[in-house]
Amino acid sequence: MKNNIPNLHIVLFQPEIPQNTGNIGRTCYLTNSRLHLIKPLGFELDDKQVKRAGLDYWPHLDLEVHESFDDMIEKYPDATIYLSTTKESKYHHDEVQYKQGDFIVFGRESSGLPDYIRDKYVENRIRVPMVKSTTRSLNLSNTVAIVTYEALRQIGFPKMK
Repeated sequence: MKNNIPNLHIVLFQPEIPQNTGNIGRTCYLTNSRLHLIKPLGFELDDKQVKRAGLDYWPHLDLEVHESFDDMIEKYPDATIYLSTTKESKYHHDEVQYKQGDFIVFGRESSGLPDYIRDKYVENRIRVPMVKSTTRSLNLSNTVAIVTYEALRQIGFPKMK
């Protein structure tokens, strides 16, 4: 799928847990979405845990690795960027109109997105609804799947059966 135009761009900012990244890679592959990883990563890409979670999809994944968030933005200056964050009140499913090619950025498992990124995209911050609790939030790979499938539903599941 590497030469296709991706349905979405899923961006992981400094991911820390290889199994999450592997699972998200699998979701990206099966939804014709490009996965962007922003360094530094909390693991090596050849880590067996990444490959195990990504299974046989990993070699076929449309993947880009960027040295920094700013490097990615420089490469895609006209991109529409959405930020998935627990620090927002706008819901991912009914207050956003996604389009094919949008970028959806997810933060680190331990600390989310830094203020300098959240402050730059105030109008495009979204959240998945959940009950208030003492836990941080949903697992990253689950959140990516929820948001990705809602965005794909809105744009009609292009190139998908």
